Amino acid sequence: MSILANVDPAIAGIIGREEQRQRSTIELIASENFTSAAVMQATGSVLTNKYAEGLPGKRYYGGCEFVDEAENLATSRARELFGTEHVNVQPYSGAIANMAGYLSVLKPGDPILGMNLAHGGHLTHGSPVTFSGQVFDAHSYGIDIESERIDYDEVLRLAKEVRPKVIVAGSSAYSRVIDFARFREIADEVGAIVMADIAHIAGIVAAGLHPSPIGQAQITTTTTHKTLRGPRGGMIMADAEHGDAVNKTVFPGLQGGPLMHIIAAKAVGFREALQPSFKEYIQNVLANADALSESLQEHGLRIISGGTDNHLMLVDLRPNDISGRKVQRLLEEAGITANRNSIPNDPRSPFQTSGIRFGSPAVTTRGFGVDEMKTIGRWIAEIVQTPDDEEQIARIREQAEAMSAAFPLPGVTDRDLQT
Repeated sequence: MSILANVDPAIAGIIGREEQRQRSTIELIASENFTSAAVMQATGSVLTNKYAEGLPGKRYYGGCEFVDEAENLATSRARELFGTEHVNVQPYSGAIANMAGYLSVLKPGDPILGMNLAHGGHLTHGSPVTFSGQVFDAHSYGIDIESERIDYDEVLRLAKEVRPKVIVAGSSAYSRVIDFARFREIADEVGAIVMADIAHIAGIVAAGLHPSPIGQAQITTTTTHKTLRGPRGGMIMADAEHGDAVNKTVFPGLQGGPLMHIIAAKAVGFREALQPSFKEYIQNVLANADALSESLQEHGLRIISGGTDNHLMLVDLRPNDISGRKVQRLLEEAGITANRNSIPNDPRSPFQTSGIRFGSPAVTTRGFGVDEMKTIGRWIAEIVQTPDDEEQIARIREQAEAMSAAFPLPGVTDRDLQT
């Protein structure tokens, strides 16, 4: 029996049940992934004990010589991975990285222009329920309703009208390539700074399979999980001119002691992403997303913008007269995990939604391929189109568990579960 099971059997049991859930279900949440055992080992290391406020060589506590080495490795690997001039690996999350990006160049009340949440943006791109919409004068751009792609001419028109000091280029539910160079042209025309949020596509950018914002955006933020496949956390990159401001905003502006165990795990994740095998992984992520998108459409479902260029897609459920919330619940009953998501001009509330989002990073990490994605697409369509067929849901659940059993959960040994 594990140490944890002896000390706290309740938590050990919860972890065991969650591990079993991950083993036995098909994970299609676009923002989730499975880390390696090495990343998990660093995350659970003795580095969690260390306070290290400040930066390497400039700490406010003693005994930081070894955590300095870990953070220096993380920053040097991130610079190599993305080709950035400056990086800060201390942000606790992508939201904190975005906050640091804003506050390093803005004052409260300054105007910003970000992607509309209902059109595929993120909460931190100006939504009124977050700091970004409460601290700043937030405005939004969206997608063209006909093409369902970003209309850069409309972004320019809005930028001339709003005169933002920061334009946010990034999304959380947009399946097409983002033209960072075009965003920079627009920003230069109105005297704004580009802040690229690549939380979802960071791994694709690192693999060289999506245009990079580095050299176009003055500030770039990301999470370190999702397609990058590291530990949960954030990171902020910047050109040299903004490096000092970014550092001061992260600490002492927003955070206290950095999470040194997570920073070490980030370093491990960056090292893994620098290996040739990572590009092959991302190629498979893209192929699997494309296969799932095609399968869903072949079986009668509608994809926003008609397909995907990255790791995710958004299904428009309006033709099926069913809510995203209901589909999410039914899929979970069938052993498939996804998340409901608003669509452009959604007639339903954000709690119900008329869309559901799927992504391929996690299942690709497990080893699923194009054939599996085609089958999963058919299962999803069957559930959406005949949602009241309980026998069908039970059958798909059995088949989904059998499929999952053929692909071991990465980073986890075949030890007995603590239940």
